[in-house]
Amino acid sequence: MPRPVLDESKIHPAIREKIANHEQDIVREVQAAIAKHPVVVVGMGMNPFPKKARTALDAAGIAYQYLEYGNYFNNWRRRNALKLWTGWPTLPMVFVKGVLVGGANDLIALIASGELKKMMA
Repeated sequence: MPRPVLDESKIHPAIREKIANHEQDIVREVQAAIAKHPVVVVGMGMNPFPKKARTALDAAGIAYQYLEYGNYFNNWRRRNALKLWTGWPTLPMVFVKGVLVGGANDLIALIASGELKKMMA
């Protein structure tokens, strides 16, 4: 089921470019990492869940690229662009072969079920 996204026809032409370019440098950086690495974890400092995801990947012997953007006190606007792009509301964001699989708990469930190994094959 597709998530609702405001149709471009409902956005005034004068602000479309501003919306399209808002904090896109961070989105492009994550997209480049996803294109280059089979597993990418996007997180932030001070949040225990990105560390939980990395610990689970380490325990499973799976290499990953980690991108960290600020912490609870800074860079929230930049991180917000990633949330708008993916629709995923929290960090970490874990990508496997270009597919957003969710956060730390979702990743742990994929590892436990064997699904992550299937995705990596």
